[in-house]
Amino acid sequence: MPAPRAPETSPESPPEPKADRPVRLPHPGRGASRRRRAEILRVDHAGEYAAVHIYRAQRAVFEGRPGKDAIAADMGEMQAQEAVHLARFEALLKAERVRPTVMTPLWRLAALGLGAGTALMGEKAAHACTEAVESVIEEHYADQISELSERDPELAAELTRFRDEELAHHDHAVDHGSRDAPGYGLLSAVIKAGCRVAIKVSERV
Repeated sequence: MPAPRAPETSPESPPEPKADRPVRLPHPGRGASRRRRAEILRVDHAGEYAAVHIYRAQRAVFEGRPGKDAIAADMGEMQAQEAVHLARFEALLKAERVRPTVMTPLWRLAALGLGAGTALMGEKAAHACTEAVESVIEEHYADQISELSERDPELAAELTRFRDEELAHHDHAVDHGSRDAPGYGLLSAVIKAGCRVAIKVSERV
C-alpha cells in the first residue's frame, strides 16, 4: 500500500504568521549621562561667567557718577551673587574634569560690551539688559531642573537655588523700569536671541 502523501500547499495560501517580537528601544548608557552632565556644567559655567562680566561692566560705568550710587550698588550686589554661582561651576568643572567652552574669551568680550553699552544708554537700558538675560537664564535653568530632578536631584537642587536668585534679579529690573527703556522691544529681543545662541554653542564646543 503506498504511503500517504503530504497535503499539498496551495501557492496562494497565506504564510503562517510569525510570532511578534518585542521591540527594544536603545537606552542611553552611563557614558551618555556623563556627556550630558558635562554639557550642562559647561553651558552653565559659561552663562554665569558672562553674567559676572555684564554686571562688572555696568557697575564700572555707573560707579562714581553723580546720582548713580544706588544702581552701581545694585549691579555690584548682583555681580557678587553671580560670582558665587560661577565659583560653584568652576569647582564642578575641575572636580569632574570637564573643560569650559572654547568660546570663553569671546563671551567675555561680548559680555563686557553688552554691559558697558547698555549702561551708557542709561539706567533703564541697563535694567532691560538684566531682564532679558535673566529671563533666558531662568528658562534654561527650569528646563535643566526638570531634566535632572530624578536623575541628579542634588544638582537640580543647586540649580533651583540659582534660578531663584536669577528670578530676583529679573523682577528687580522690571520694578526699576526696564520696560521703559528706549527701544525696549528691539533691545530685549536682540539680547535674548544672542543669549540663546550662546547657550547652544556653549553646550557643544
